[in-house]
Amino acid sequence: MDKSIKLAVLSVFMGLSCVATASTLPEDLEWISNMNEPLFASEQAKRGGTFRSFMASFPQTLRSVGPDANSGLRHYFMDGTPKLAARHPNTGKWIPQLAEAWAFGNDFKTVYFKLNTEAEWSDGEPITADDYLFMLKYYRSKDIIDPWYNDFFTNSIDTIVKYGDHTIAIIAQTAKSNDELMVMINLPSNGLQPRPEHFFKPDKDTNNDGIDDNFVRKYNFKSEPTAGAYFLDNVKKGKSVTFKHIGKDWWGYGNRYYQNRYNVDKIRLRVIRDNDIARKHFEKGDLDTFGLVLPQLWHDKSNSQPYQKGYIHKFWGYNQVAQGAGGIWINTAKPPLDNIDVRKGLTYATDFDGMIKNVLRGDYVRKPHGLGFGHGDYDRTDNKPPEFNPELAAQFFTKAGFEIIGPDGIRVNKQGLRLSFAVTYGFPIWSPRIAYLKEQAKLAGLELTLNLVDGSSAFKYILEKKHDLAFLNMGGGEIPAYWEYLHSKNVKPQTNNHANYSSPALDAKIDAFKSEFDVRKRYQISHTIQKMVTEAYIIVPGYMVPYTREAHWRWIQYPAPGMTKKTESIFYPVELGTFWIDVDIKKETKAAMKQGKVFEPVTVIDDAYKL
Repeated sequence: MDKSIKLAVLSVFMGLSCVATASTLPEDLEWISNMNEPLFASEQAKRGGTFRSFMASFPQTLRSVGPDANSGLRHYFMDGTPKLAARHPNTGKWIPQLAEAWAFGNDFKTVYFKLNTEAEWSDGEPITADDYLFMLKYYRSKDIIDPWYNDFFTNSIDTIVKYGDHTIAIIAQTAKSNDELMVMINLPSNGLQPRPEHFFKPDKDTNNDGIDDNFVRKYNFKSEPTAGAYFLDNVKKGKSVTFKHIGKDWWGYGNRYYQNRYNVDKIRLRVIRDNDIARKHFEKGDLDTFGLVLPQLWHDKSNSQPYQKGYIHKFWGYNQVAQGAGGIWINTAKPPLDNIDVRKGLTYATDFDGMIKNVLRGDYVRKPHGLGFGHGDYDRTDNKPPEFNPELAAQFFTKAGFEIIGPDGIRVNKQGLRLSFAVTYGFPIWSPRIAYLKEQAKLAGLELTLNLVDGSSAFKYILEKKHDLAFLNMGGGEIPAYWEYLHSKNVKPQTNNHANYSSPALDAKIDAFKSEFDVRKRYQISHTIQKMVTEAYIIVPGYMVPYTREAHWRWIQYPAPGMTKKTESIFYPVELGTFWIDVDIKKETKAAMKQGKVFEPVTVIDDAYKL
């Protein structure tokens, strides 16, 4: 770090390195903006209309951090809103969002950013360097009750330095390559985005950290200002939420990459707890789009009259999105799941491949590893999911002391404990999948019971570590997330260590992975971590879906081609947000339905990015 910057850094708030103001920037910086990458939105896009969709349950909170925030609508509040920069969804180069340009320091720790001087919060207040200084205090505060963010912003981020109102430097704790620094700073889930200090004025702050002592309760259902194109305009608790567009004067439209995106005026999400009921609402025209990823929906239930008459179109588009960790998470803190032989037996008694073939029509793909897929050289090339083998599973169960076969075929140990575990999951549509696993597990003398907990409540149940087994897939980034899922410091309620797993040897490798500068060495450490996780039998690798399948009324339009490499859902209104509503086509369709006029059925298969 430049000596003048070091002298300017002031340690505040309980001795933590935090924020600073510096007078001058280094003179030799090379600023990068990458403003000439190809556009991926359409000039044909039209503004207007209300996009009508649904959610299966009402969120536990409107906060983006703290208890229960890692589910529900957080993507609208944080993950899907502007970062300093973002990967171009096709070329992979960094393109500007809240920053106009960036430059790298010579220490491999520092990235300088020139902020967009036009950027504003949704309440009209300017976004400045001070909002980034406050961000660091916000995420380091114990009052937000979020250990992951406390750790990341304390142990991964050293400080933030202000150079005037619209220039900052973000300094990492450890040296990384320039690209890895940008990934760390701009990863959606890391939350390294400005926080509106003017909104979070504390009523009571006994520890003088700048955050309200009653933060969690005070902001549980308060909507904070956003940098994105949509703000939360209306909340009907338990029923619906409505997001409203800032308008044509949204600051982002001065950026060529944001033009012709976020085209609808409003986004209305209704609570419809049953997927079949939601589908009926969609086919009546009350919802604009409906997901068809489920095999039975695509193959069996998308051939009704509105499809046949061309009022509703079908779209199947492949992507190359990194797949997150998931499958069956084993709560290793609960006996007898703390016995590795029980976990080995459970792994080989879980027939994911049979489920994919017999329940999911062969449409899905098995994950090669419980920690996900699509991380490039971070992934082991020999990762292979365990095959269903009830005979081998029985051997491990016997070794663990479950030698006796009960009258119902389920194994029992000498103390009379049955080999029975509940599988917690959040959506009724998953029941047939888990029911298949249940029947197959009986072949090894294992009983799996189905524990359906509604929507976001299921994730809360899992976060609180109440589960035996959790049927759950997490989102993924281009660099594997190890600390949050595996480090012993994260073995506590309200964290993503869903396996409740603790290992000093694994902790050491994760710490080494976080601190290693040499990318090739990091790849090797990553391979070792993945091998250790495999050998610990804590996650049974599940399935992945490298595409999106959706139905939409013909008035919902999208660019040609519709997909980018990173499109997870073509009709998701935040993130890329390239679709639009054609009001004229909507009027035409409504009139045709009344008159009995029909159109040609339409099914689009976009396989440009099929692996």
